[in-house]
Amino acid sequence: MKIESIRLKNFKTFQSVEMKNMPKMCVIVGANGSGKSTLFEVFRFLKEAMKDNVQKALSKRGGFKEVISRGHEHEDIELAIQFRMPIANVQRLVTYQLQITLKNNKPIIKREILRYKRSRYGSPYHFLDFQYGKGYAITNETDFDKPDEQLDREEQTLDSPNILAINGLGQFKRFKAANAFRQLIENWHISDFHINQARQIQDDIYAEHLSRQGDNLSLVTKFIYENHPDIFAQILTKLSDRVPGIQEVSAKTTEEGRVLLKFQDSAFKDPFLARYVSDGTLKMFAYLILLYDPSPHPLLCVEEPENQLYPHLLYELAEEFRLYSLRGGQVFISSHSPDFLNAIELDEIFWLVKKEGYTTIRRAREVELVSNLVKGGDKPGWLWEKGLFEGANPK
Repeated sequence: MKIESIRLKNFKTFQSVEMKNMPKMCVIVGANGSGKSTLFEVFRFLKEAMKDNVQKALSKRGGFKEVISRGHEHEDIELAIQFRMPIANVQRLVTYQLQITLKNNKPIIKREILRYKRSRYGSPYHFLDFQYGKGYAITNETDFDKPDEQLDREEQTLDSPNILAINGLGQFKRFKAANAFRQLIENWHISDFHINQARQIQDDIYAEHLSRQGDNLSLVTKFIYENHPDIFAQILTKLSDRVPGIQEVSAKTTEEGRVLLKFQDSAFKDPFLARYVSDGTLKMFAYLILLYDPSPHPLLCVEEPENQLYPHLLYELAEEFRLYSLRGGQVFISSHSPDFLNAIELDEIFWLVKKEGYTTIRRAREVELVSNLVKGGDKPGWLWEKGLFEGANPK
């Protein structure tokens, strides 16, 4: 599955924005406070709303009144995501819409829709449609030979009007689009990597994927080493090429059942514990563990990957992100680095502009001057530094 477009209304600084025809890798740039983190927050919000409910997800962000755009407190928060997925052996464009309102001072789901076209022609059909906790879902949505009036509707009343219908109904395979979208959201990875967290010694428990903050790095290292030795060999080769002297990385279990992450430098006899290696070394290793995951996340969001890394390594890191996206995981990256941007295709770049309290989104390829200069040999990062990404700089 691949996200094709995102439309936001009244979500913090995004009073009314839309990103269309999104590529497999999207790189977001802009001045501090322009909304880069807020864009990633949309994905995190939807994932948390599905896991718990809309009210809890909003409460973590200060509540409905703190999330809705300033000056629009009497309106609704709206988001719409379009994504492609195979249904009955045909790639179909599915739209998910969510509308949240405030009623009796409590946030509730005003409308939740999942729709797509049953045939090449005609309007998209609502296969899931709920209002204020009540609605229906179609149970035989892949019976495309039947007319609309012969589709089977299953009426449902949710336990609460702030629970997402895709959470409950998406657990059942008979609701194919809802089930697929639920799995998509469950497997999103919005990284908030912290070096100090990654240095922690962990109890020996099972972990296949790197956690949001990277605190289980040693456990995932052990999993990949033991279950995917060929992939681990690739990771070690990449790390050795980029960090001089690194010969081996291992995850050792102590007698107490703790897992230690150790780095072997070829110049020394004894390995170093993760707590003593440089920030750059540990971060590069963590990114390789993340990007060579045997089961890529369908959506990966990473903020400012350039931090703690030598500028020359950013070209190679950008290519690793692109290869990840080609293996099946769509990638969103925010950056403040011209060096990183120089390694990015113009089609992959979006920039945010904040004016009068609200953010707009521009696409680099649609700006004629920028597009012509890149065709002439200029690099996007250079053009950004020169101020040709209008409104993307602090001044």
